[in-house]
Amino acid sequence: MAMAGVAAILILTTLLPAAAVPCSALRPDNTTAPKLLGTWLYMAGAAQFPRHLLEMLLIDHGYLYVEPGASEQELPITQSVAVGDQCLTNNSTYMEIIASSTTLVKEAKSQQTVGTLMNLSSEDVLLIQYQLQRERTYLGLYLYARNLTMSRAQREEFESQAKCLGLSKEGIVYAPWKRELCQMEEVGNSPWMEPMAAVTASPSPGTHQPGNANN
Repeated sequence: MAMAGVAAILILTTLLPAAAVPCSALRPDNTTAPKLLGTWLYMAGAAQFPRHLLEMLLIDHGYLYVEPGASEQELPITQSVAVGDQCLTNNSTYMEIIASSTTLVKEAKSQQTVGTLMNLSSEDVLLIQYQLQRERTYLGLYLYARNLTMSRAQREEFESQAKCLGLSKEGIVYAPWKRELCQMEEVGNSPWMEPMAAVTASPSPGTHQPGNANN
């Protein structure tokens, strides 16, 4: 049941329309696409409901890999997440980059918007706001970085963005990265049957920050 609950959070099906502009959506220019390419490590997430926070405890770590597409306007995404003793991956989404517009995450088959990239001060971090609707609206905010070391300023900026979206500090959770079940080089090579919205994981608030255990 717990595994099914996690999958329910991650599956992209009935989606909200991209109506309201987020607190600080990323406005791309001609330098945006190259900066997004490559591997991103999942660092933290924020969610609305306690049930979702408990389900996030099942996830240890994750990767997001952005690769060049047929054009600079569409960058395919491969996501990998460690849940229990499994490494689950999918490549069902892509980033849409259009000048003077927000940078969006879209579901490849339906072409529907499922997320929005948020603007951050550092090029070494990536923040994605996801929205989907089932029995009620689900809003999630997910933080990725180029490495496991994050500054206090970067964490505070993430918390500020979460607050702007109405997500409480108590709803923020951090990836423990206790074991390397998903290897970086495996991203994209182990397809999962169902699409995933985001990689989220966490110990309880107040535990060690990502990267501290191995540094």
